[in-house]
Amino acid sequence: MMCGGVSAARPATEETQKIADEVKSQLEEKENRKFPVFKTMEFKSQVVAGTNYFIKVLVGEEEFVHLRVFRSLPHENKPLVLSDYQTNKTKNDELKYF
Repeated sequence: MMCGGVSAARPATEETQKIADEVKSQLEEKENRKFPVFKTMEFKSQVVAGTNYFIKVLVGEEEFVHLRVFRSLPHENKPLVLSDYQTNKTKNDELKYF
């Protein structure tokens, strides 16, 4: 993968779930609702001055959200940031840069 390019979609991993769980409260605050289900399904990543993660998350029976989460470089020692998100997604919606 070239620097700045977005990777191909890959199945979610334990690490991806941890990343999503860490920003879940940020999403719930922005959406003013709680998500009883929060299961990562797939993700893409982009190496910048840190890493952007684009994560598809199951939040209801047939309801998905797409998250963009930024992880700064390790030496900066900063928390994960929910940079952006998209709601009203389906299982078949492609994860794209947003």
